[in-house]
This record gives sequence, structure tokens and C-alpha cells, in this order.
Amino acid sequence: MKKIKTLVLFCLLTLTTVLCACTDDKAKASESITIGIAQDIDDSLDPHKMVAAGTKEIFFNVFEGLVKPDSDGNIVPAVAESVEVSEDKLSYTFKLRKGIKFHDGKAVTIEDLEYSINKFAGRDGSGNAPVSSAFSNISEVNIISDDSVEIKLASPDPAFLSYLASVEAAVIPKGNATPDTVAIGTGPYKYVSRSPLQNVVFERFDSYWGEGGNVKNVTFKICTNADTIAMELEGGTIDMCIHLTKGQKMQLDPQNFTVYEGTMNLVQALYLNHEFEPFNDVNVRKAMNYAVDVDEIMDYVSDGSGSKVGTSIYPNFGKYFDKELTEVYNPNLETAKELMAKSAYPDGFNMTITVPSNYDQHVDTALVLKNQLAQIGINAEIKEVDWETWLNDVYFGRKYDATVIGVDAANLSANALLSRFTSDASDNFTNYNNPVYDETFKNAVSSADDETATQYYKECAEILNSDAANVYIQDLPDFVALNKKFEGYSFYPLYVLDLTKIKAVQ
Repeated sequence: MKKIKTLVLFCLLTLTTVLCACTDDKAKASESITIGIAQDIDDSLDPHKMVAAGTKEIFFNVFEGLVKPDSDGNIVPAVAESVEVSEDKLSYTFKLRKGIKFHDGKAVTIEDLEYSINKFAGRDGSGNAPVSSAFSNISEVNIISDDSVEIKLASPDPAFLSYLASVEAAVIPKGNATPDTVAIGTGPYKYVSRSPLQNVVFERFDSYWGEGGNVKNVTFKICTNADTIAMELEGGTIDMCIHLTKGQKMQLDPQNFTVYEGTMNLVQALYLNHEFEPFNDVNVRKAMNYAVDVDEIMDYVSDGSGSKVGTSIYPNFGKYFDKELTEVYNPNLETAKELMAKSAYPDGFNMTITVPSNYDQHVDTALVLKNQLAQIGINAEIKEVDWETWLNDVYFGRKYDATVIGVDAANLSANALLSRFTSDASDNFTNYNNPVYDETFKNAVSSADDETATQYYKECAEILNSDAANVYIQDLPDFVALNKKFEGYSFYPLYVLDLTKIKAVQ
């Protein structure tokens, strides 16, 4: 009997040890997560200067504006707890949220709000342009009281709150003298460090005003080699990876990973530099559109998944999206050849498609485009470059013929996708110049009611389509793999990653 009691005691102790070990494992899982991302974060850490979609995507967790988007696309209070809009829609008075703090522990003041608004609106005396043309409509910023600030507009804009719900309109401390390298925001996670080509580290902000994160430590591991991502997931060096291809997804064991499927909320296209001589000929551009078979590209790149676009608006933009535009350039080689014959290049020409090598989807798309364009005498060379080179040479330098990339929206207004095609836009990297487009866009942003503005924005999208401004392809499918130790990933109608919804499985 004594031996039996000893055995029972031993079993109980063993069971206790196992349970403790399991509890410790779960605790560790809830403490940290490693997420794979495809590009290094070599942007400025000042949200008002960020350019790359991948940077803004993860810093969505660090920075907040007066308002922010939720996963359903609603605009909800953030740094401001409320807003009052005047009857003439020219004055917006925001009330500062009580008790809200920056990541350095300092209270957010009304002076911080005034400073931030003037800075992203290009009104701070620095000589910098507004971070978005949408903010050029701000005529005054006035402190009303110690907890209220007023923004006055030169003309009504029904989408104004949408513009403010973006990283580029973030509230930052007036006292931060080095925002390019020291990121201080009010979001649920605070920036800790970055190691070039290795990682970016965030930590949960325990003094966050709202519902904060469940995971304490987040490391974003830079995974520029697309061929090893599935191996890293299965090997446990990363717990999660965003923007997988369908091929990468198929390599994962479904017993170990939950794969979420959505769309990337971007417009992938063959973007054309209109200062490169063949692309200033509308017949050439239309010929290219008729020579391209979007269904064939989608079959090759994503097994048919994703959504056709037809212009610079993607489907999740709802009322602005016109599905009929996806059918305007159904593939027709005969029509394409006739248009080439009418152009200044009846025998075709040589061109280079510059593609960021860390995005398989864009590289694969370029490969199909090369074969399709060859059918009408256009000989395309594919030039793969690293992300930093793409930013410097293509986006900033505009030293390229054509490129395959996905362009996203900073906020939930059509302005965010269409403003870059106005002739004087600082981010008009395609050098598109159409006076009719400029005038239509001007009418959109100056319309006093949403219905009229929406109609003008739709006309802008139609102009880009009818003018064959670029070869529009698709909103790519998006696959996100999450180790089954975790749960809770949620897609947004914008190109953002919300860490607060992710938690360890209990």
C-alpha cells in the first residue's frame, strides 16, 4: 500500500510538472510573436514622411490620428474622443481624449495636436508640402481651449474625416526633435528598435487609452528570400507571415497553421512612365491593354484568385468601384495590332520592366506580361531590383520605363488612390498629365456633398481607364499564415496589420 501511495504521489507531481510546463509555454506564447515581412523598414520613422506601404502597414499599431479606421471600414475616435462639424461643413472641432499618453509617458496636449495638424498639412513653416493633397484644403488650425482644437477648411469636403484616419495624419509630440529616427506615437504598441535587414521590434504599450494588445513583444523579421518563408514558418523561426503567395500557402501543414484569405487592398498594374516616349502615345498604351490577358496573369500568379480592377480603384472601395471598367480591354490581339499600326511605333519597341525582387507576385506578373506584349512587337526586359533601389530609382527618381507594383490607399477615400495622378502631385511617379483629369479631380475635392464628389471621383477612374493611363490588372489575393498557437487575425479594407486582435490560444 505504501508503494501505491508513493506511485500516486509521483504521478501527481509529474502531472503538476507537465501542467506547469504547458502553462509556461502558453505564457511564453502570449508574451511574444515573430512575424515575417518581405521588406526592410528603411523609411523615415516620422509618420508624416513615410512612403512605403509596408512601413505604414505595421506602424499602424504605433501611430494614431485624431480618428482611425476599424476593421469594418468605419471611422472611429482615436486621439480625439469626439468631433463637432459646423453646418457649413467648413469647421471641425476636435476634443482631446482625456488621459491619453505618448509612448514616452508624457501626456498628449492640445499643443501637440495643433503642431501635428500644421505639420502634416504643410503649414508649419518648414516649406514642406502637405503629406497629401487632401490636406491643402486646411486653411486654419486654432486652439479653442486646453482640450479642443479647430480645423477650418477652405471649401467643404465630405471625405475629410477619412483623410484624417491614416498613419500620415498621426498625432506626434511637439517636443520630439528627431522624429525621423525616434518614433513616438499613441498607439497600442510602441517602437523599440530596428536592425537593418534583420528586424523591427515593438512592445505593447501598457498605458494605451483603449483596448490594447494581447501579445507583449512583437518582432518583425525581414524575410526577403521568398523561397524560404514556408520553411521558416514550419521551422518555428517565425510564427506568422503576411502576404503569402498561393504557392507558399500550399507548402504549409494545415495542422500547424491557420491561413486567412482576403485581398491586399491595392491596385497591381503595369505602371507606365509617361515621360518615356512610347508611353506618351495613347495608341501604344491602348494596344498594350488589349494585348494583356488579365485572366491569364491571375491564373499564373494566384490560381485565379484576386479581383480584376480596370482602373486605380479596388473593389473594397465600394461606391467608387465600377466593375464594368474591368471589361473595357478584354484581350483582343487584332485590335492591339491595329492600334500599334496607328502609333508612331508600328514595328514595336524595346522597354524595361523594373520590379522589386522581394515580391514574387510582381515578378511573376512581369514574366507573363513580357510574353503577352511580345505578341505585338514589344520586347520587354525584366529588371529585378531590391526594395531600396526600387524606391530610389522608380518611386522617387522616376528613372524607369515601366514597373509592376501594387499601389495602396492611405485612407478610405477615393482621393487616396486618385490624387497621385494629378499633374502636380508629388507622388505622381508615373508622370501622368491630363488637364481633363486634373479638372475633374478638382471638382471632386471641392464638391460640398458626398454624392456629387463620388460621381466626380468615378469620372476620374473612367478617365484613367479610357486614357489607358496604365495596364490595370488586379487586387491581389492575400494569404496570412498564423501558427495555431495564436488566433484572431483580421483583415481591414486598407493595407494595414492590426496587432491588437492577435492573441495566444488558451
